[in-house]
Amino acid sequence: MKSNRTKPLQGAQALIIDMDGVLWHGSRPLPGIQEFFQVLRRRGMPFVLATNNASSTPRQYVAKLADMGVEVGEDEILTSGIATAAWLAQRRDPKTTRVYAIGEAGLVEPLRQQGFTLASSHKEGDDWHADVVVVGKDETLTWDKLATATLNLNRGAEFIGTNADVTLPMEIGTTHGNGAILAALTAATGRRPTIIGKPEPELYRQALRRLQVEPQAVVAIGDRLETDILGAVRAGIRSLMVLTGVSKEADLEQVDYRPDWVLPDLPAVIRVLERD
Repeated sequence: MKSNRTKPLQGAQALIIDMDGVLWHGSRPLPGIQEFFQVLRRRGMPFVLATNNASSTPRQYVAKLADMGVEVGEDEILTSGIATAAWLAQRRDPKTTRVYAIGEAGLVEPLRQQGFTLASSHKEGDDWHADVVVVGKDETLTWDKLATATLNLNRGAEFIGTNADVTLPMEIGTTHGNGAILAALTAATGRRPTIIGKPEPELYRQALRRLQVEPQAVVAIGDRLETDILGAVRAGIRSLMVLTGVSKEADLEQVDYRPDWVLPDLPAVIRVLERD
């Protein structure tokens, strides 16, 4: 599959932008982040910051970006935690569904906001039985959390993962992601989760509904071939890969899909936007 020969971002009226590996590594902002958002605001180009990372809330992301000199609204942020809670609420009645969640505030808060009852640890009494087990990135992960999830899955609970990213880029290197937690539970139970985040199309579909722009007029910007770019392909939208995160240009030879465009970093994206 050959890449698009048109000018990068040609015809784009709105953007869906990944965060980890595109805007920052861990807590370190990547070069050009402030100028990038200044150009988007000046052009009046709407965007959704759509991340597979379910650990933080929109409020926390707003604060993180503010520390980097960028102002965004909570409605401009969509996490896989929010998308998972919304997807689940469309399929199950929150009033009658108990959920056991491995995750942080970015997953727990959306589930509560949708009205789900959250089950407790198996060590806290008989209140641990759940209809659904939902797993997101959790830096407070413990043996007890894995045990409660495993017990519920072995009882037949539905198994959902916010995303399947096995790695996560940080300032000092690459560490494990939520996919590693899912793999442990799959090994223990033989169960495989339904994934809501990229590369499945649901996260992009929810972002498109927020933007209210036709798919052909939207471009997704990401750094991972196997999530951001493949997800865009499955959602029917164009994509631009930056080389500041996980995937490198040589990786394109290993897959049968590809982004429409490849640029080295945010400053290169800025130059394209400013030439319009």
